[in-house]
Amino acid sequence: MNYFSLNNKQLKVTFEEAVIQGLAPDKGLYFPETIPTLPQSFFDEIENFSNEEIAFEVIQPFVGDEIPALELKQIIAETLCFDFPCVTVEENVFSLELYHGPTMAFKDVGARFMSRCLGYFNREKDQKNTVLVATSGDTGGAVASGFLGVKGVEVVILYPSGKVSDIQERQLTTLGQNIKALEVDGVFDDCQDMVKKAFLDDSLNHKNLTSANSINIARWLPQMFYFFFAYKQLKKFKKPLIVSCPSGNFGNICAGILAKKLGLPIYHFVASTNVNDTVPQFLVNGIYEAKASVPTISNAMDVGNPSNFVRIQEMYNHNLEEFKKDFTSYSYTDDETRFAMKNIYTNSGYIAEPHGAVGYLGLKKEMQNQPDSIGVFLETAHPIKFLDVVEPVLNVTLPIPTQIESVLDKEKVRTQIKTYEELKHFLES
Repeated sequence: MNYFSLNNKQLKVTFEEAVIQGLAPDKGLYFPETIPTLPQSFFDEIENFSNEEIAFEVIQPFVGDEIPALELKQIIAETLCFDFPCVTVEENVFSLELYHGPTMAFKDVGARFMSRCLGYFNREKDQKNTVLVATSGDTGGAVASGFLGVKGVEVVILYPSGKVSDIQERQLTTLGQNIKALEVDGVFDDCQDMVKKAFLDDSLNHKNLTSANSINIARWLPQMFYFFFAYKQLKKFKKPLIVSCPSGNFGNICAGILAKKLGLPIYHFVASTNVNDTVPQFLVNGIYEAKASVPTISNAMDVGNPSNFVRIQEMYNHNLEEFKKDFTSYSYTDDETRFAMKNIYTNSGYIAEPHGAVGYLGLKKEMQNQPDSIGVFLETAHPIKFLDVVEPVLNVTLPIPTQIESVLDKEKVRTQIKTYEELKHFLES
């Protein structure tokens, strides 16, 4: 499988090259040259396959022969070493819990898969790669955990000062070893802009920079797995399936749409956002206008210019009307989010954190258009990661999971920066 830049389809690279480069030299995101169609028999029998077997069938065409089957199966086994349950919240509404991994966030899957792919590609090389990544919340912790101690890889994580929760900050600033954290005086979009600028800085070529954000195909592609796992569990209801994704950088929902293009029978997608409503507004007026991000209680979605949306547009050949047949997007305020959290907890006892609550709101609205459907919203992180919001809103005290306890007493180590020049100096030193 080859990959081309979305800025220039003549610029093609292998899977390995796309993983190592992260972003194309012309600043374009990489996209697969072809999208395979999985056989109908696979979907007919999907409930009889293990998650690891499903993941191998889904990802293997995108990797090709660049990682042998046995090694790829081992990478998948190490990636999917936890559960992905669909939990009943109310009649016909389910939560797909993606937070049972080591950092209790959905990004554990992509980070673990990518780190192991990079480790495989570096197995016989002396050179080092520098993974440079911006985070609005959970990416940093997942990348730090996934890449900790990986041979030949240094990790530098940028995060916006005061815009991530205390637990999220601890997960990316306390591990040490090959993990370095930079606290940026700004918002997530400032962090992401610095990362993109570094990739285009020829004077940093010797650092062999790559990204572990969902712009990297090895982070993005395995996010398809969630949707196959959800369908496997909900297929028995024999109803149209609507999936609502809390959306910030739009990596999850972009992977879900790719899964649909492979043949997965998902009826409709909802991109549920907070007040950072660039995409909902695009669906209203057909104009994509990037905005400065606005801080909210669902901080991992505080993105004003979602990188992966261009990949979604590519899958629909930039045809807005075709896109709307499969996709809607709604935005919600913090007050609406808090109300949804209370409503879910009062009616079912289920504790949804702010991002999941936004996903629930979008799902419920879309299901009104398809009354005979079932719906699933993605719970992308454990509520404990947002206890400063969840506990006062629900008037509960959350128990501390083992994964979180391990970082609470460790010292935060980070370097504060304001400008790209400071980032460049840090990388060079």
